[in-house]
Amino acid sequence: MANPNAKGDRRERELVTALDEAGFAVMRAPASGSATERELPDVLAGDGGTFYAIEAKSSAGDPIYLTGEEIEALVYFARNFGANPRVGVRFDREEWYFFHPGELYETDGGNYRVKKETALADGTDFAEFTGESRKVTLEEVSVRAESDDRRDVLSAVRRGDLSVDDALEML
Repeated sequence: MANPNAKGDRRERELVTALDEAGFAVMRAPASGSATERELPDVLAGDGGTFYAIEAKSSAGDPIYLTGEEIEALVYFARNFGANPRVGVRFDREEWYFFHPGELYETDGGNYRVKKETALADGTDFAEFTGESRKVTLEEVSVRAESDDRRDVLSAVRRGDLSVDDALEML
C-alpha cells in the first residue's frame, strides 16, 4: 500500500536539504503530525542567531488549509522552545514561501488558509527567509532614489558645476 503522506514527506525532506545547503542546522521532527502525544512542528532550523519551528505544507492545487489545532500547537511549541513559528508552503512548480501564523487568513471555522496568489504576493520567499536577499518595497526604492538625487546635486555644488541657489531650487 502506498504511503498517503509520501509527497508531503518528500517536500519536507526537500525543505530540510535546502535549509541545510543555506547554512542552517536543520532536522525533521520525528513522527511530526502522527502518533505523538503532542503535535510537533515538521522542521526545526537555526543559523546560530535565529531559530525556526516550521509547519510545512504543500499542494498541487490551491489553497492550503491548516487546522486551528496545528497552528496552536506550532505557536505553543515555538514559544516553549525559543523559536520563531513559521508556516512554510509550497505549491507545485513554485518555491517555498513562509508566513508567521499571525499573517495567515483565518476562516470562519477557526482554520487557516493560504492561497497560491497570496503566497506569491505576500509570502517571504526562500532567499529572504534564509537571509540571502531582502525584499525591497517601491517606497524604499523611491526614498533611495531621492537620496541619490540629493547626493548628486550636492556633489555638483562641491565641484562648482551648480550654484548653491540653483541647488536649493532643485532640492
